[in-house]
Amino acid sequence: MKEFKVGVVGATGMVGQRFVTLLENHPWFHLTAVAASGRSAGKTYEEAVGSRWVMATPMPEAVKKMVVLDASHVEEMASQVDFIFCAVNMKKDEIRALEEAYAKAECPVVSNNSAHRGTRDVPMVIPEINAEHVEIIPAQRRRLGTKRGFIAVKPNCSLQTYVPALAPLKEEFGLKQILACTYQAISGAGKTFERWPEMVDNVIPYIGGEEEKSEQEPLKIWGHIEGGEIVPTDKPNITAQCLRVAVSDGHMAAVYASFDKKPTMEQMKEAWANFEGPAQKLKLPSAPEHFLHYFEEEDRPQPRLDRNLGNGMAVGIGRLRPDTQYDYKFVCLSHNTLRGAAGGAVLLAELLAVKGYLD
Repeated sequence: MKEFKVGVVGATGMVGQRFVTLLENHPWFHLTAVAASGRSAGKTYEEAVGSRWVMATPMPEAVKKMVVLDASHVEEMASQVDFIFCAVNMKKDEIRALEEAYAKAECPVVSNNSAHRGTRDVPMVIPEINAEHVEIIPAQRRRLGTKRGFIAVKPNCSLQTYVPALAPLKEEFGLKQILACTYQAISGAGKTFERWPEMVDNVIPYIGGEEEKSEQEPLKIWGHIEGGEIVPTDKPNITAQCLRVAVSDGHMAAVYASFDKKPTMEQMKEAWANFEGPAQKLKLPSAPEHFLHYFEEEDRPQPRLDRNLGNGMAVGIGRLRPDTQYDYKFVCLSHNTLRGAAGGAVLLAELLAVKGYLD
């Protein structure tokens, strides 16, 4: 695989920092430019981030002295890179406009943001589950009038706890109804306990927009391409409730599922153990060898113990048992800033590279 020059737009925030650390030793992607808001532009990356570096590992030496560009200076950034990762904190309509501007400057955008997830010709991809959705890109390019530029997004972080666990079950047994209650870490809001003391010893039973995303986005992921757009599926019926909990990293979900053809618990565990998606078959650098891990222990998975499964790119599942109202219930865990955010976007970019969309 050839090496690509990569930029991170929104590089100073928590997800931007995660991109910077993931790109440090990436075999294909070489970080050559960082951009942020006008407040940070002109400073070195080290100066711009200052005391707000929140990663467990030190800031990579190679990025410290990089001068931060203004994210709104699209042509300047686009001229220095082959594609960008986007993780900006702006209003949705502003993000939509910014990402389209990069795409129209013939700079592909792999986005962590939610602004384009509902756009019908923008692929929203979990590479193990719906890799074929990248095939919508030529239709999007026709709409944008671009030769190379396009936008691809990764889905919301919370549904990446339970959609992966449901995917092989849906394929084999058909899904009728899903109830998912998510318990989401504070890093999902870009915060640490130092910067959000109200979260210590607390649960907040509301995360703006999260329940709607959790109910709608899986239907697009499980949809199909038709007539130049991705048409969402109309089942299963999904209802979600999302809570913010006092955990630093790692989103959990309590999942209740009913099936068209009810499996045994052994069949479900077997489906999880044997599941392998395109990311594994293609041996993408960021793909975990085993995507889905089932724990037989009654008290697992736990964020502190299990969020770094497969370098934070795998999903933990546990506590499978029959339910009185649904067929079965179980719990899931994923690392929300790795699989759920920057890591998921890097994996998507690897898929796009292998499929030739970044050439």
